[in-house]
Amino acid sequence: MELLPVHTAPGYNPHALLEPLAAALAGEGPAVAPHADAHQPFDGELPNDEIAAVLSTSGSTGMPKQTMLSVDALAASAMGTAYALKAEGQWLLTLPVHYVAGFQVLVRSLYAGTRPWAMDLADGFTPEGFTQAAAELTDRVRFTSLVPTQLHRLLEDPSPETIKVLQRFNAILLGGAAVTDALREKARSHGLKIVRTYGMSETCGGCVYDGVPLDGVELTTEEGRLWISGPVLAEGYLGKPELTREKFPFNSGRRWFRTDDDGTVEDGVLTVRGRMDDVIITGGLKVSATAVASVLEGMDGVSEALVLGIAHPEWGAQVAAAVVGSVNPDAVRRHAQDQLGSHAAPKIVLTLDRLPMLPNGKPDRLAVRALFEQTAL
Repeated sequence: MELLPVHTAPGYNPHALLEPLAAALAGEGPAVAPHADAHQPFDGELPNDEIAAVLSTSGSTGMPKQTMLSVDALAASAMGTAYALKAEGQWLLTLPVHYVAGFQVLVRSLYAGTRPWAMDLADGFTPEGFTQAAAELTDRVRFTSLVPTQLHRLLEDPSPETIKVLQRFNAILLGGAAVTDALREKARSHGLKIVRTYGMSETCGGCVYDGVPLDGVELTTEEGRLWISGPVLAEGYLGKPELTREKFPFNSGRRWFRTDDDGTVEDGVLTVRGRMDDVIITGGLKVSATAVASVLEGMDGVSEALVLGIAHPEWGAQVAAAVVGSVNPDAVRRHAQDQLGSHAAPKIVLTLDRLPMLPNGKPDRLAVRALFEQTAL
């Protein structure tokens, strides 16, 4: 089975990927492997002729892995999305196609028989660029996929034109990171049709919409850890058979994916509490980094927050917060203490103009962690 690497350098036209992707989905061409690094190696052989794409995981918390996605898995994801949204239509692409959320815009468009419109990301994501691109859509039914940071920037000081094009979407898929209550309420106040999604490269992107799994997807938990099964699962990692067996084991005749997320499933509805490593144990007490970040983003003067646990010789770990906005670090600590208790108050507070971001729009947790560790020295 052949593999077609596609270097999606800055300025790359995503529409150029449509033809080779269509051939791969039809079984008439090599599997496509869009990637941002011109020197990225693709080591290992594809296990079968059903692989249509190889995508790298985001690498937001470690080294990225190359995930093998089959024709059947991508088809199940696209059809499950259309069923969940109760429509097919034209998509606006706002994310790089070498990440699964952007790549799936192309896949869904091919299965729907519509032509996606790609936002120009040469100068990064801006509200002005998004507004201009969204205004170019021609289909009556319109969709887009955003990460929370993008939506936050669109709603921070929106123009009437931006709100108008946002309201025109039949659904705005929002995933890739936790959605704060403040952002959800702001979107609701503008009448936006937000659909919260949960998924990853290993599940062909979003496989749970507003807490409800796509058709055929099954969820379970074990000691808080979320496991996923169903037709959307990847075939594993290119050139990493041992890791594939570890992360995609068979149980009761079904193949499962072991996530790194802490969640609960009640009456078929998923609630994700955060990553398994999201819990910070400081001085023997547990602190949810997600809960602290949500509380901080409710403060006046704070637009975004990222909270991590940083190793400490006495407490085991200390709570560290990076906040975007004009706010006094002592006020941040007091606010967290008042809302969650003294153990949850960040010992390290960094105020930034912007959070470091990965190309897929997610916060660069490794870069923020490095900033924290420099401050702790």
